[in-house]
Amino acid sequence: MKIKRALISVSDKAGLAEFAQGLHSLEVEILSTGGTATALKAAGIPVIEVGDYTGAPECFDGRLKTLHPRVHGGLLYVRGDKAHEKQSREHDIPAIDLLVVNLYPFEATIAKPDVTLEHAIENIDIGGPAMLRSAAKNHASVTVITDVADYAPVLEEMRDNKGETSLKTRERLAIKVFKRTSDYDRAIYQFLNQEQTTDSSFSLNLPLSSNLRYGDNPHQEARLYGSFNELFTQLHGKELSYTNVLDIEAATQLVLEFKRPTVAILKHTNPCGVGCDDSDLRAAWEKAFETDRQAPFGGVIVTNREMPESLARVISEIFTDVIIAPSYSAEARAILQRKKNLRLMQFNAEAFLKAQEANPIIRSAPGGIMVMDRDFKTRGLTNVEEKVVTKRQPSKEEIEAMRFGWRVVKHVKSNAIVFATHDRTLGIGAGQMSRVDACRLAIWKARESGLSLEGCIVASDAMFPFPDGLIAAASAGAIAAIQPGGSIKDAEVIAAADERQMAMVFTQHRHFLH
Repeated sequence: MKIKRALISVSDKAGLAEFAQGLHSLEVEILSTGGTATALKAAGIPVIEVGDYTGAPECFDGRLKTLHPRVHGGLLYVRGDKAHEKQSREHDIPAIDLLVVNLYPFEATIAKPDVTLEHAIENIDIGGPAMLRSAAKNHASVTVITDVADYAPVLEEMRDNKGETSLKTRERLAIKVFKRTSDYDRAIYQFLNQEQTTDSSFSLNLPLSSNLRYGDNPHQEARLYGSFNELFTQLHGKELSYTNVLDIEAATQLVLEFKRPTVAILKHTNPCGVGCDDSDLRAAWEKAFETDRQAPFGGVIVTNREMPESLARVISEIFTDVIIAPSYSAEARAILQRKKNLRLMQFNAEAFLKAQEANPIIRSAPGGIMVMDRDFKTRGLTNVEEKVVTKRQPSKEEIEAMRFGWRVVKHVKSNAIVFATHDRTLGIGAGQMSRVDACRLAIWKARESGLSLEGCIVASDAMFPFPDGLIAAASAGAIAAIQPGGSIKDAEVIAAADERQMAMVFTQHRHFLH
């Protein structure tokens, strides 16, 4: 279809003058609006303002300018259809063969930290999406551009084909338009739904990030959508699987709970050991590793500091599936890359935290999905002293140990129990059907690792429903406990703690993880 008339109305004017000059050289008549027309005239390009073309001036601060039969009719009427051709002549509606529109920058507007609702609404484009949809619907005859990157290819095709574009090109551009308008409408909906806290339907449209190696098992296909590659960079190793991505998210969430230099070891998204050390990441590793020396085999190791050579040398001796760090020293990276299949991941902490705060948790459900806010409750756990429910007050060191254990147990599958000191885990019981069994498992794991629980604290992700779990912890050596409380047996649990001179804190919020 030869292009004789174009309508150009763009917010982003990058490359505009060069593109319009190219159209003019091909003898294309150019219609334009507002600021676009001004920019084209300033570049010396002949242009007809849309108000002059339609006979209807812009109104209401530019809100109304292109919603007119002469515009949409020129885009929509079916070329070659006798009835449509007749009506176009009767109503003096010439064909518009090329539409070039990019939209008001709504997404960029709402990304500003100080944006107001009123300012956001003013940046909702009305005429632009309407014209784009009209042109894209009639792509059998109309070429439509909404991306600056398509200026050059379209011009080149027109020059090579006497001002014409191919149906294949028009189809490609039309699909691109519907994707753009869909994303635009979704951004508006999600912003307004959040700002005005309404209940509404949930929609999601994300780009394909990568095809994953496989799902839970090799016979299950899996794909990854969204901005994962903006948060994580794979430096080395085999392509990621579905379970690798789950582990990477869980590990990064856990390690970013801590400000001190920290190393964590995980298996199937469960923490197996966590250690902190203010001066030496290698020492932090030893504390984490001692909790469970079998766990790193085929597991995940994560740090919240740059991976040093000293730690890389140690963990290179262990078969590990994934290693994650915010950065790697050159020596550490060289050592770890000797292992052909080891996946080395680098994370952007700031981008990861922003993404976590901006995006809810989404889980499949029969016939649909469930959407849940993320659990940020451990942040700012500074008032532990005010929540003591036992006769004995915890010492300062016990409070620090409670804070440590509480940050870890949040990331352990429920029912979850963690024995800890102020800088390390000693025993972890995950995913048990009863809380006392989780406690017994954690005690057994500590004994298997040759670790004493004398003088440690115990953290429970949810309430002790009966005294038995607390008693088991105390018998193993725990001298303080942190738990949500809320059981009908709380009084009995508190009494059991008092009988054993334990200090206990009720946080009044739980950390179920399913």
